[in-house]
Amino acid sequence: MDTIFFNTDDTAEVPPPVSAMDIDTRKVKIHPDHWYPVAWSREVKAGKTHAVKFAGSPIVLIRPKEGAIFALANRCAHRQVPLDAGVVSGCAVRCGYHGWTYDSSGKCVDVPYLGKGKMPNGVRAYPCREEAGLIFIFPGDPEKAEGSFPNLGGAVSPDYKTRRFGREVACHYSFMHENLMDMNHQFLHRKQMGQIRPRYLGRSLGENWLEVQYTFARTGGKQPLGEAAVFGGRRTADVNDKDVMTIRTEYPYQTLSILPAGGTEPVMDLWIVYVPLDAEQRTIRTFGLLSIHKPKGILGKTLLNIGWPFLIRFTENIFREDREIVEAEQAAHDAQGMNLNQEVFPVIRELTGLLGRCGDGEVS
Repeated sequence: MDTIFFNTDDTAEVPPPVSAMDIDTRKVKIHPDHWYPVAWSREVKAGKTHAVKFAGSPIVLIRPKEGAIFALANRCAHRQVPLDAGVVSGCAVRCGYHGWTYDSSGKCVDVPYLGKGKMPNGVRAYPCREEAGLIFIFPGDPEKAEGSFPNLGGAVSPDYKTRRFGREVACHYSFMHENLMDMNHQFLHRKQMGQIRPRYLGRSLGENWLEVQYTFARTGGKQPLGEAAVFGGRRTADVNDKDVMTIRTEYPYQTLSILPAGGTEPVMDLWIVYVPLDAEQRTIRTFGLLSIHKPKGILGKTLLNIGWPFLIRFTENIFREDREIVEAEQAAHDAQGMNLNQEVFPVIRELTGLLGRCGDGEVS
């Protein structure tokens, strides 16, 4: 599909409120034909198993002492008990109940009390890949996994220092997409960031992506130390207004980058995805890679390291406020039973359409 470009003039034309007849994205399930992280690398120890879930499906990650990590359905084909309670044996996992053993392809390769020629059916194996401290699976059609791995941005570049973060959030994934893309909610963060006025520059839209750009002006309060750590020092109000923030939903992932005034490389690069845990997809686990460009010179790198704890505290506070507000949105939707939002920002209305278009199944 051709790219469609928009300017900023259309904000003067307020679209009609969203009604119950519009897309209720909260009832659209995430599409499985993409790579999703399900755990951090540090969570799965050598020679151990680790249980995770994707949209209600139980999955076990197995890391042999030698060899690549792999992922199987977390149910033994024999009695359906969880395989994560079993034992890693070489490059296979042995069920803790009767000792049925499965290799990385899910094939049953040993039943202790049967002959080798009488092996029963195995279990489902998921394409599995480990990158940038994350363990990904492909829960959809495995034939579509090849060549579809996401670009993780600064997290895979030696020019950036990356913070890995995330936690469970009690909401549908669409709330998180909307929250990040709509910078008009900066009033929520007034205690953390002072008074910020976002300026909407414009947007562009494709078949499976939407991108929007903003600048910001500080109208009151001081720049927090965590934000200063991103830029390697304090920023004046007039300079901040020239830094360009680009936010992109490229289904199902989101990215946020900040290009400083006069810069050629983003000073900050965020990659984030929201992975549903339950079958109803009302609880997600966020996986975020926040990368800060390393300054040149020993002094610049030293200042970044000194400022890193402030950045962590700053981003944790921002994410906490975002988590609380999207959980409140989910609670309101559940109480009302439908989407009654009166959304007037064109960017979010288009994002709603994109998520509904790219999701799994019919839009309610």
